[in-house]
Amino acid sequence: MSEYRWSRREFFKRAAVAGAVVVGGPVLLSACTSTGAGGNVLETARSSGTIKIGIAGEEPYGFTDTAGKVTGEAPEIARVVLQGIGIANVTAEQVEFGQLIPALNANQYDMVCAGMNITPQRCGQATFSIPDYSAKTAFLVPAGNPQGITSFEDVASKNAQLAVLGSAVEQGYAESAGVPAANIQVLPDQNALLQAVTAGRVAAAALTDISLKWLVSKNPSAGVEVTASFDPVVNGSPVVSAGGFVFRKADQPLVDAFNGGLTTLHGNGQWVQIAQPFGFSQANLPAPDLTTEKLCTAA
Repeated sequence: MSEYRWSRREFFKRAAVAGAVVVGGPVLLSACTSTGAGGNVLETARSSGTIKIGIAGEEPYGFTDTAGKVTGEAPEIARVVLQGIGIANVTAEQVEFGQLIPALNANQYDMVCAGMNITPQRCGQATFSIPDYSAKTAFLVPAGNPQGITSFEDVASKNAQLAVLGSAVEQGYAESAGVPAANIQVLPDQNALLQAVTAGRVAAAALTDISLKWLVSKNPSAGVEVTASFDPVVNGSPVVSAGGFVFRKADQPLVDAFNGGLTTLHGNGQWVQIAQPFGFSQANLPAPDLTTEKLCTAA
């Protein structure tokens, strides 16, 4: 069977090697560290008018398009919020997803804009904004879903092979449902998930429904589909997944200012307008009672 390739894959690789790019502009080669290393990042960024963010190249959350523009739901939301708190310019550096928080804490940039799920483990490493969005989980499967997979429990009971992204939460969901480690293939990017499914190496690939629907829309002839969305069950309870922006623990003034601007976007309808082109809708707005504190302490 032919392997389908995401058209942006090679560009992503080149962008990651190049380092930093300007959000909304052409590629900018840069080896500079973050704007706030060693000081108050909010005041430093306001003074310079510039802040540096980290992305992982995952569509539609934060990626570099074929014209060299950093875009996606998270960078576009962040740009509007940052402008509102006095920071007009944003540059970005792309790293592997699993390196986003380590690189943040190493002062390579000042915040992560990658749609990262808020989990207790990650909350121990960095500070998250209020929830930016909520999203359900789904599977990428061959057209017609020949094995009838609709949950992680199905994957386990059918002894099926499953693909997940490295450092993503779906691996934990699968393990909690009883999927053996030998049946879980950890892959580096969305293109690899697509190839694994189309080549028949796995029965399904797990990710957020937003990511998978975007992937299918970019590969309409790949012969795959996205299953119905659902909340995974862990320890007998459904897990509500939500993503946010990530900051160093020492940068609380920036977190507080950013949260204020993000709250405004959520409330005035502007968030939906900005996020809609990337596959988000009103349904992805976090529920009022869904807080970072709850997500950081979830069992």
